[in-house]
Amino acid sequence: MGKVPTPLPIRGEIWSVNFDPSVGSEIQKLRPALVISVDSVGRLPLRMVVPVTDWKPQYASFPWLVPIVVNSLNGLLKDSGPDAFQTKSVSLIRFGRRIGRVTAPQLDEVASAVALCVGKT
Repeated sequence: MGKVPTPLPIRGEIWSVNFDPSVGSEIQKLRPALVISVDSVGRLPLRMVVPVTDWKPQYASFPWLVPIVVNSLNGLLKDSGPDAFQTKSVSLIRFGRRIGRVTAPQLDEVASAVALCVGKT
């Protein structure tokens, strides 16, 4: 990491993102993240992302976590879940490699989870 990736990350793609350094309970380390920002919005070299974590059965009761089953499209190594409560803007320099992408309905579900977290229903 250390330079802007080419091609640039776009909405709906999953990329490896380096979240360190982090503070307190913020998401940490190199991990997958789903790009949710609209490609035409923003003027800074940033993308809004939702970090992806390993799926655990108890997460099914948390509406801010969206299950993503591993498949060849998303490129994940195990069943996972974007954690909408940890949504953040990150520099393009934090992006590593493109892992895969989610389907349009999955992206809509994650966007709805983010809206839930900020009080928009």
